[in-house]
Amino acid sequence: MDQIYKALTIAGSDSGGGAGIQADLKTFQELGVFGMSALTAVTAQNTLGVQGVYPMSVEAVEQQIESIGTDLGTDAVKTGMLFSADIIQAVAGKIKQFGWRQLVVDPVMIAKGGAPLLQEEAVSALKTHLLPLAMVVTPNIPEAEVLTGMTIRTLDDRREAAKRLHELGVQHVVIKGGHDDDGNEAVDLLYDGHEFSYFKSARVETRHTHGTGCTFAAAITAELAKGRSVQEAVETAKQFIQAAITHELGIGNGHGPTNHWAYRQKQKLML
Repeated sequence: MDQIYKALTIAGSDSGGGAGIQADLKTFQELGVFGMSALTAVTAQNTLGVQGVYPMSVEAVEQQIESIGTDLGTDAVKTGMLFSADIIQAVAGKIKQFGWRQLVVDPVMIAKGGAPLLQEEAVSALKTHLLPLAMVVTPNIPEAEVLTGMTIRTLDDRREAAKRLHELGVQHVVIKGGHDDDGNEAVDLLYDGHEFSYFKSARVETRHTHGTGCTFAAAITAELAKGRSVQEAVETAKQFIQAAITHELGIGNGHGPTNHWAYRQKQKLML
């Protein structure tokens, strides 16, 4: 029997199915990894926005992770929406308890519609407790600005921001280029503490981009779970999200979800 690779997502639930644990589990499945989850909050949301956020208790979050860690175990972990400083500290404590090294942190702060998904005091906890444990962090440009306290306008700014995030203890920093309106390409930057790598793709004009950050980070997590290097994982994640955005589903009246099965369909056509 082939080896079963496993990945755990610690994040919020998106009732609309485009982001959060729903996006993560779909991505894990599409990339051949067994997905598990620990919910930090339940959101009422759709393509038009977030109508409600209902956080779990710290005890509930800890017990979910404990249940997985003491039985199933995992090859990689991804964190998404963590909501509060208390939950962040609890999650960091459990990750250290089980010695999980392959941690991807997607610092989810704001929903596509503009609703805040991370309390302000939680940003400090994220930097202090979770980022030093991370193998990879995947902020977009606005999130990188919050985490570094600097304005990011140019590629040089992004390189400087990546260095500052690396100094917080993160092993690899990926600053995504989706929010950069300069040019016809979306360029993601990877910094490993020594050198920069760039991952380019054609910019797609579409409103159906809900869950892109979750999906991208989940794809990295799945590939790390399978034993890929960070460079390889980011390359696959870039291809996965590009396919998901390009072949849009076109559902919902606002920021629609991406197409999680597009990458697999594309791979089949190439065989």
